[in-house]
Amino acid sequence: MRVLMATALVFCPVWAAAEDWVPMSGEEIRAALTDRKLQYANAWQDFRASGRTLYNAGADSWGYWRVEGEQYCSQWPPSDLWACYGMARSGDRLRFIGQGDDITDAVYAD
Repeated sequence: MRVLMATALVFCPVWAAAEDWVPMSGEEIRAALTDRKLQYANAWQDFRASGRTLYNAGADSWGYWRVEGEQYCSQWPPSDLWACYGMARSGDRLRFIGQGDDITDAVYAD
């Protein structure tokens, strides 16, 4: 039992560190998304350097993306409204954090 407890204590900090989400700056967001493809739970999204983005959850949906200050922002026609999200990183995982603290996690698909 002591060996099991000692092993758990040794690995606990590693597990905790893996869950640490670090807020991203605007430049970090731009670098993390430009010309990259992300995989969400049930969809994927491709972020073009041109500012176009392709989202697919079973059907293609074209929109626009940009970085404003320290946030990722997107627009999906026919709406002309932009929605912005804070972002954080934990290792190779990215987290989008909405106004109401709604969270969407993603990993790189490319």
